[in-house]
Amino acid sequence: MTPEHAGPDASDAAGPPDRSDDDVTGSSGSEALSLSEEGVRTENGPQRSNPIAAVRTANAASSSSTGSKPVRWRDYDHDEMPFSFDARQPGTEPIYGALDLGTNNCRLLLAKPSRRGFRVVDAFSRIIRLGEGVSQTGRLSDLAMGRTMEALKVCAGKLKRHNVSRARLVATQACRVAANGPAFIADVKDSFDLDIEILTPETEAHLAVAGCATLIDPAADYVLVFDIGGGSSEIIWLDMTRLRSRHDVLTGRSDVNDAIVAWESLPVGVVTLAEHFGGREVTAESFAAMSEAVTELLLPFERRHRFHERLNGRPVHFLGTSGTVTTIAGVMLGLDRYDRKRVDGIWLGIDDIKTVTSDLLTQTYEERVHQPCIGRERADLVLAGCAILEAILKMWPSERLRVADRGLREGILMRLMMEDGVWRSGRRRRGRSRRGKGAPRS
Repeated sequence: MTPEHAGPDASDAAGPPDRSDDDVTGSSGSEALSLSEEGVRTENGPQRSNPIAAVRTANAASSSSTGSKPVRWRDYDHDEMPFSFDARQPGTEPIYGALDLGTNNCRLLLAKPSRRGFRVVDAFSRIIRLGEGVSQTGRLSDLAMGRTMEALKVCAGKLKRHNVSRARLVATQACRVAANGPAFIADVKDSFDLDIEILTPETEAHLAVAGCATLIDPAADYVLVFDIGGGSSEIIWLDMTRLRSRHDVLTGRSDVNDAIVAWESLPVGVVTLAEHFGGREVTAESFAAMSEAVTELLLPFERRHRFHERLNGRPVHFLGTSGTVTTIAGVMLGLDRYDRKRVDGIWLGIDDIKTVTSDLLTQTYEERVHQPCIGRERADLVLAGCAILEAILKMWPSERLRVADRGLREGILMRLMMEDGVWRSGRRRRGRSRRGKGAPRS
């Protein structure tokens, strides 16, 4: 079955390719796109001289896993410049920034307000595995912190060069749980004058929902948004009947967070699960054990909220914003290279997801490495993500789900622009996308 594409035009609010805490896209197999900072085309021309301290953050206003030899992570970093960048001459619009320092990735997105949300100016993503080993030692390792500092140096340079007027810089699970997480954040401040906020799980969940709200089917009564990360997985249930106008969610005129009725941050992600069960050599038995471990974490949440009963006969929409679902989509489409425009917004049938998972389970680690949408940087993590996804779909069955290649960074940018009164959302141009078939009934 070929998934149905119903995504938006990627030239605006969607931004460049971004999967979740557990992923960076490579160009093919074990080789990834790698562009030097000096080689990035930027909208604003040469480097500016204003100090990084001029970046006004929004923080005050807002509340190897397998024992094998280390992977050369620097081989898998890239600037996300080939996707949807604004080539117009510099204007007077302010530039906003969002930095997401996750368990597995360090990602930056810079954008200007536009007629339909925002237009990307520059972006950066590097796999750093900051949370490597934290589940076992309780601390960030020196090696992981060193990789991360190198990535943050690039991000600081981009914020300075683009004269960013307002930014929110956040860290998630790895810095939340590591004993030396706050000290590391203080070192970042001393080194680069970057004020990074360690998000609470609740704030992270709300921002993730805001970032992909435009992909929510307004015909649904209930929506499950999930983000399978590197160190944690966010589960958010929305009751869309609580909103006065569901269609306003699609244009940003309504706050989708008003529909949130329950959320949970599971203390497990692809990195932590792969470290515990092994990510390179995955058997049917170890995969089942991973899925069962996640099920045990989901059960108390389901007992409290009883969504399985609530969904009976109601239109339901599942929306996945994570590297796991975007990887599955890319593999199923047989892409020679990950293509965000073909993945963001498509619908995946549950049977298709099961087929891809089964095929990956039959492959060796090296065979997964040579999958263009997986590569060496994800080959030891992808099946852990599939196990988390399987547990979610067993707990709350559905016929299909929609894929969101967007999330936390987009949610941050949207919030900042709304606070400043510059968020604009216009009617989508005709002929640029096809609507889905609507939410299936559970």
